Amino acid sequence: MFAKFSRSWELVKASAGVLRSDKELLVFPVISGIAALIVLATFVIPIVSLKLFEGGTGPLGYVIGFLFYLCQYFVIFFFNSALVGAAMIRLNGGDPTVADGLRIARERMLPILGYAAIAATVGLLLQFLKNKDNFVIRMLGSLLGTAWTVASFLVVPVLVANKIGPIDAVKKSIELLKTTWGENAVGQLGIGFVFGFIMAGVIIMGVLLSILGFTVSPYLGGTIVVLTVLSALTVGIIQSALSGVYAAALYRFANDGVAPQGFEGMGLQTAFQAK
Repeated sequence: MFAKFSRSWELVKASAGVLRSDKELLVFPVISGIAALIVLATFVIPIVSLKLFEGGTGPLGYVIGFLFYLCQYFVIFFFNSALVGAAMIRLNGGDPTVADGLRIARERMLPILGYAAIAATVGLLLQFLKNKDNFVIRMLGSLLGTAWTVASFLVVPVLVANKIGPIDAVKKSIELLKTTWGENAVGQLGIGFVFGFIMAGVIIMGVLLSILGFTVSPYLGGTIVVLTVLSALTVGIIQSALSGVYAAALYRFANDGVAPQGFEGMGLQTAFQAK
């Protein structure tokens, strides 16, 4: 456990080094989050206002569900592609800007949309399985969801770096994982592990301080609540940016066989060692 935590921390520091060089990379998760909220409001407000599903979901529910997944995934993948594209420029020794990342994402817009359609279809099917009353089917849905997450782990970097379609990108992602598999197949879990503790600490501390604050003044308690929410959002933004940098670096290693600039000796060879 200690070795895994140590490696995770080293990966965070390596990704943070890239992020410190290009703080503009934090812009992409922020824009992505705002756009995702706009998409959510675009669907939720009409559904609630028109009371579309008062009599049950039915076929219309699946159509709207697919469209929602499609729009959300497109927004997420688009800005992830922009982040990964900018990170790859940095890993090549360049000095990327936000405009550079957005340009790269725009150039790959159609493949990104195609991948969003694939992910939306898979997401809808998995949600259908997970909503079943049968425990075995729900477990199957969870297992398939995990398998899909692993299989699609490198799809965005593949789409950014190669002029191929979404289906070929998924195949390439699976191919890279088959040939570069190790004890920490999804190294990004290390970043999630570390930031999970950070997020838990922020929330626990915020709840305790807000309780104490409300005993003194409603305004003080409310202020602490707002600061806690902002702190949690900041942690999430940084984690998302670090994950994008790591995904770009991991693709470079998996595809080229060497760790990119700034990640030498960070354990990528052991995290994704070929069997």
